[in-house]
Amino acid sequence: MSLGTPLASELCMETTLNSPAMCDWVFEHARRDPDRRAVDSPDHRLSYGLLARRVAGCSHTLRAMGVRPGDKVVIALPNVPAAVAIGLAVQHLGAVSVEVSRDWGADRLAMVLAQTRPRAVAFAARDAKKTLPLLHDARIDLALCVGASNGGAKVVVTDAGEIEGADESLPSQLPARDPDAVTLLLYTSGSTGQPRAVMQTMTNIAENSRSIVSYLELTARDRAMLTLPMSYCYGRSVLQTHLMVGGSVFLDRRFTFPNVVLGAIRSEGCTGFAGVPLTFELLRRQASPAPRTMPSLRYVTQAGGPMSPETIDWAREAFDPAKLVIMYGQTEATARLAYLPPHRAAEKRGSIGIPIPNVQLRVVDDAGNELASGSSGNLVARGPNVMPGYFDAPEDTAAVLRDGWLWTGDLAYRDEAGFFYIVGRAKEILKIAGYRVSPALIEEVLSAHADVEDVAVAGIEDALTGEASAALVVLRLGAAVTARELQRFCGERLAHPLVPRIVRLVRALPRSDSGKLLRGEVARSLRSPEIETEATP
Repeated sequence: MSLGTPLASELCMETTLNSPAMCDWVFEHARRDPDRRAVDSPDHRLSYGLLARRVAGCSHTLRAMGVRPGDKVVIALPNVPAAVAIGLAVQHLGAVSVEVSRDWGADRLAMVLAQTRPRAVAFAARDAKKTLPLLHDARIDLALCVGASNGGAKVVVTDAGEIEGADESLPSQLPARDPDAVTLLLYTSGSTGQPRAVMQTMTNIAENSRSIVSYLELTARDRAMLTLPMSYCYGRSVLQTHLMVGGSVFLDRRFTFPNVVLGAIRSEGCTGFAGVPLTFELLRRQASPAPRTMPSLRYVTQAGGPMSPETIDWAREAFDPAKLVIMYGQTEATARLAYLPPHRAAEKRGSIGIPIPNVQLRVVDDAGNELASGSSGNLVARGPNVMPGYFDAPEDTAAVLRDGWLWTGDLAYRDEAGFFYIVGRAKEILKIAGYRVSPALIEEVLSAHADVEDVAVAGIEDALTGEASAALVVLRLGAAVTARELQRFCGERLAHPLVPRIVRLVRALPRSDSGKLLRGEVARSLRSPEIETEATP
């Protein structure tokens, strides 16, 4: 595959860094070329030299606050340069970043604080009203409040990541790093509906970044448009790969206006753009990519769940001559496991592609025996990018890590040429607009409504998000709540894409004689328009 014409010597030089730590990559690039652009946004610009000084200054302040190696620091920030600087500073101290979405509700944030017991929390000033009471309840008295001058935090930083009075001198030499040290926790949903924290080591991040750099042929000349959140492994991988090679990222939170983002790709000279299926569906419906107005763009990547063949065809044509790279992965594998080389896309339509460099993929039966090509079974993966496990969840870890292999939960087959195809999921995880969520999580929210007696959630096909949730709901005797009201109830407690697209009120859920919920029947019922209902949204 060829996505461009990078110099081989440049590719080799920029990806050969001695340290496994991302913060050290930044320090090295700052020494080589301090004026090279690194992390930008519509409001702030950080060259490598300035980013390195911000990282040094922030780590100095965190150390003064009492943050020590191994401590957890929760980062609940929007995509701004300060979030990058703080995360790198945490790593520089040997502490552990716990990246969460600032859009999470109070209950989920409280759960993260209780589980990780962080030493400090970084949050946006506009979230102070929601966050500060949680910190008080969790007895956390160290906080970085980004973008304000007060709010109860002991340290204040600006959106550029500046800290007044902090020591911003670069370290004279980089410390030795333990490549197997856990440096990052990212949350993903499990089959029980409870979010689980994936532990990622420095080696996981470095090796996965190196593999992605290899097949995308990234160099210091590359600049990515990043609209995905950094609390999401896909968004983080875009940042990590570009910092590895000395490239740059442009953080843009304006995707509600997709034409503005497309204009920024042009004006910022971006060479790469990453999106989930929802990203491309919204572009298809609301914007008109014109490659001639984006001459710098050489590749576009898509991951975060399957995208409809029609949208794939549209994206290939809309962004041509930039190449569309379909990718597959999960948080448990740091980010990426497979990619479909663009020059094989027409021939291997519907495939997730081949394993990325240094990763093995197999299709096995339930006992772990490898199956012949063409036979469907469990998709398992092995490589240095696979997590050591879930934080504080040994049973969940043992369920997915078996004899050195990661059981992805997906069902697949491999053709004779070595290309893999997903045919279903062994686990009941829904993939909605880039979210991986258990039906149990949505069921828990609906069950919290006083009028709900019983509920079951399943996935349905959706052209916009790839998959959407839908619910069968049994109401308590005498209840008068409507399906639309239940959707609004969910909308107050879930991210918008996770709100059930369909809520159907029924007299009873399909269950076996023993009372076990028949999820297959639930899914078939929700996909059928003939289901008997008492009300419709």
